[in-house]
Amino acid sequence: MFLDKSQFDLNAPAEPEHPEQTGPKRFLEIIQAEFLNLVKLNLLLLLCCLPVVTLPPALFAVHCLIRRMVLGKPVSCWQDYWGAFRSGWKRAYGAFCLTALSMGLAGYGASFYLLNVRRSLLLILPFSFCAMAFLIVALSSPYLYGLLADGRPLKAAVRPALVLGVARPLRGALGALCWYGLTALGFLALPFSGVYLVLIGFTFPFLLGSFYVRTVLGQVCGA
Repeated sequence: MFLDKSQFDLNAPAEPEHPEQTGPKRFLEIIQAEFLNLVKLNLLLLLCCLPVVTLPPALFAVHCLIRRMVLGKPVSCWQDYWGAFRSGWKRAYGAFCLTALSMGLAGYGASFYLLNVRRSLLLILPFSFCAMAFLIVALSSPYLYGLLADGRPLKAAVRPALVLGVARPLRGALGALCWYGLTALGFLALPFSGVYLVLIGFTFPFLLGSFYVRTVLGQVCGA
């Protein structure tokens, strides 16, 4: 008389499980839980980028912590940041060369051939090659840093990142637009965006871009 028989009835319907929040609700949850960490990370990134040579490992460390936030793992800004900075600096320089430098060279080549295409229509071929290379690298870069943040060696991460950039271009495009587009808009809006850039001008676009590619990394690579 004091116990509910349904508690011991094996045939009783199970209570429905509450699915994990996804989409905008989940992103807002991350923002609310990690806002202070995003500000701290942004400040750490700016300080570590003052000597330009430390830019690649500084960016890599930020991406590692952003990835942990997206996966719902606990983040200790100071300890985790410097741990990723010191342990992943080799992969960081390699990834930076494969992404930023490759995009810079491909973008310069595409603009050069496009400006001179009037002289010869044959320049359309190298322009198309440079433009395609720029696009593929841009689409693959969010996947590459996500795989590296999960601990993969650089050689083991490049190929699947390229495959995902070509096979899953939509999420890659959204991630790249957040990373590069929102960051560029922040600089273009100076001096009005000065406070935004100092506080979350880099970590917010990185978080949003990583959030877009998280499901693809999880489904395809088990990351």
